[in-house]
Amino acid sequence: MTTPVSRRSLLAGAGSALLATPAWALGHSMHGALRGDGGLIHAGFDTVSGAVIDLTIGSGQRLVEGRRGSGVAVNGSVPGPLIRLTEGQKVRLNVTNTLDVDSSIHWHGFMLPFQYDGVPGISFPGIRPGATFAYEFPVRQSGTYWYHSHSGLQEQSGHYGPIIITPRGGEPIAVDRDYILLLSDFTTLDPHFIMKRLRAGGGYFNYRQNTWTDRYPLSAEERRMWGRMRMMPTDIADIGAPTYTFLANGRGPSEGLEYLFRAGERVRLRIINGSAQTFFNVRIPGLAMQVIATDGQPVRPVEVDEFQIGTAETYDVIVEPGSATAYTIVAESMERSGMAIATLASAPGLRAAVPALRDPPVLTMGDMGMNHGAPSGSAKPNAAPSMAMDGMKMRDTNLLPPDVAIGPGIDMVAMAPVDKMGDPGLGLRDVSHRVLTYHMLAARDPQPDVREPTRLLELHLTGNMERYMWSFDGRMYSAVSEVPIRFAWNERVRVKLVNDTMMAHPIHLHGMFFELVNGQSAALQPRKHTMIVQPGASAQFDLTANEPGDWAFHCHLLYHMHGGMMQTVTVMAPEQAA
Repeated sequence: MTTPVSRRSLLAGAGSALLATPAWALGHSMHGALRGDGGLIHAGFDTVSGAVIDLTIGSGQRLVEGRRGSGVAVNGSVPGPLIRLTEGQKVRLNVTNTLDVDSSIHWHGFMLPFQYDGVPGISFPGIRPGATFAYEFPVRQSGTYWYHSHSGLQEQSGHYGPIIITPRGGEPIAVDRDYILLLSDFTTLDPHFIMKRLRAGGGYFNYRQNTWTDRYPLSAEERRMWGRMRMMPTDIADIGAPTYTFLANGRGPSEGLEYLFRAGERVRLRIINGSAQTFFNVRIPGLAMQVIATDGQPVRPVEVDEFQIGTAETYDVIVEPGSATAYTIVAESMERSGMAIATLASAPGLRAAVPALRDPPVLTMGDMGMNHGAPSGSAKPNAAPSMAMDGMKMRDTNLLPPDVAIGPGIDMVAMAPVDKMGDPGLGLRDVSHRVLTYHMLAARDPQPDVREPTRLLELHLTGNMERYMWSFDGRMYSAVSEVPIRFAWNERVRVKLVNDTMMAHPIHLHGMFFELVNGQSAALQPRKHTMIVQPGASAQFDLTANEPGDWAFHCHLLYHMHGGMMQTVTVMAPEQAA
């Protein structure tokens, strides 16, 4: 019998997990790993592969659209190198930290022994300055994935990169070209400064606040109602442009990222949202996209013209460029303050028109969970509900279940949350073209476990916007006092997430895939590791708890996670089930 590894024993034995690093390799910069003019961190990425892969985390300066800021790079570039693996192989990833603070790498969406998941305080102790940690595991899956730091706020500074895992036996879908588009957000500000300002006031970076004379379509009564709730219908994202510049493979909108094609070719785009805090609405004007995978898992092909991708999600699409010489790939931030840009070009340097930013969306009463069951679809706020709003700030805590901790971390409650798997996302409800929704996704291959769940676990996504406090069930994460969510070995559970906040949250479960409860039969429910829960809405997924160990479960908006919206999930080992 294999003795299960506990989180306590793992953290207690931290020293044995760290490999010695020669003295000449120590330091606080990238040394010779940095490339580019003037020692700047390089934009874009190389490729690494094989049974043993060496990665180095270091710091340096980034230059994006003429703006200079500090960065954290892997192997001298942002994004870090593309890691190419093959399903069925074993891999050892030696990660050396040359920063003067602890670091880590989490292999996002990977099924692996939990002690190699890369989350300090949950699955391993982190990588100390000057140390090397060896991640070693068999590759049990295929598809499009990515990696990033789970230490401090390093993800914001550039510590992320793409992964492609080739299926055992080769790719089943024939394409002429296969490209990666990794979306992210860049800022010259220190991420800890950003977090401090958000905690001082959640709207600090919101440059789209209402005035009495602005262009947002609110009546005087609607403005008074929003004022009584101390909220703004324009509070779509915590941070946007000009604080952020939105990037495609590390390059700004005018920095010329292009993908070559010939007319009639089938081109696969592997789109990864590696941002810290940004939802993107992705479209290619004049070109349809066929979605073939999400979060690395194949789905039945569905043709759309646009889709929303939450932070940490991935989508694989196939496009077939026609006679145009170039097409613009537009990744517009959800609040429409800016966009990341790339080009499909039939020859180097060719460009297509870049569309103007669309009008920014506004939240509705439906987004506040106050539609009394009616679906939210209008860009204009609905009429005020019949109940009185004075002094409530939407905080009728009688609506919460008894296990939710009531306190200053909750300033709003969804009064009538409804399932919004058919919601395309904020800003996309009124467009005239085809937009992807979760309802449209179906697994390509039947799920192996179609058992009925034996229990329902309801969790509330909670927050206080004014104090920038985020939580599950009103409890902010603490690695010291936190009580994990426990699953029995091989238990089949349905998890219901209720979003009591006015913001969308991309919720990510480490170590396992779950199936969206989206109207498909149990066999065809699509598998994902990250799902968007819309404001004032509920969403459900089914889970087979068959990966033993301790796993992080959190909102993948970096500052929401750092602000407390995180939990630990513990899956019992098989021998503990006896």
